[in-house]
Amino acid sequence: MQTKLIAEFLGTMFLIILGDGVCCNVNLNKSGMKGAGSIQITFAWGLAVLLPAYTFGAASGAHFNPAVTIGQCILGNQPWAEFVPYTIAQIAGAFVGACILYILFKDHFDATEDPGTKLGVFSTGPSIPNVFRNFLSEFVGTFILVFMLDAISQSGAAGGFNWFLVYSVIVSIGMSLGGLTGYAINPARDLGPRLAHAVLPIKGKGDSNFSYGWIPVVGPLCGGIVASICYMALTNMGVFF
Repeated sequence: MQTKLIAEFLGTMFLIILGDGVCCNVNLNKSGMKGAGSIQITFAWGLAVLLPAYTFGAASGAHFNPAVTIGQCILGNQPWAEFVPYTIAQIAGAFVGACILYILFKDHFDATEDPGTKLGVFSTGPSIPNVFRNFLSEFVGTFILVFMLDAISQSGAAGGFNWFLVYSVIVSIGMSLGGLTGYAINPARDLGPRLAHAVLPIKGKGDSNFSYGWIPVVGPLCGGIVASICYMALTNMGVFF
């Protein structure tokens, strides 16, 4: 169990350093890659999931996401007793990863005036605030993620090709749905860095927007639950073998 939790902590930490790192790189003032745009962000987020997943997959299953963990528990692939410890390790890893990014990019945070940009490199937010549709965006995005991951895990893809498929799912969701809410599709990915934003001494940081912060937590959890229930039902019907 200890090995699994260390793997989930480190994997989620690396995911945030690489994933939120590209947001810092592209959006903060005076970065050498400022303005590179959404294509770089989307591909980089896919790699931010792929590389830690390949590294820690054998140790913990490389969830790095409570919505994935709860889905695996529903399918019977993960003991329910591990859900809370996994979730704590994932959120803690995301928090530490965000803190490391602040240290690395402190000068760039200081050079950036807009509080929204500073929050946006840590956590997600809607392009148009609408509680129902923002929740639905996170629900649907995570439903697709968890449903596809369930199928990939049962596909028997050889030679590590399954991790490339995971990368493809992340990039596809980002390319197709990312403009709505920033596609958190992962409670730990949003909550850990949002907590870091709240406690770090970031110059001119503004509010951490916890009034929205429940959506990228509850939406993905609900999406993961429903996705695994649907996948299990379809499997029992013989759609998947």
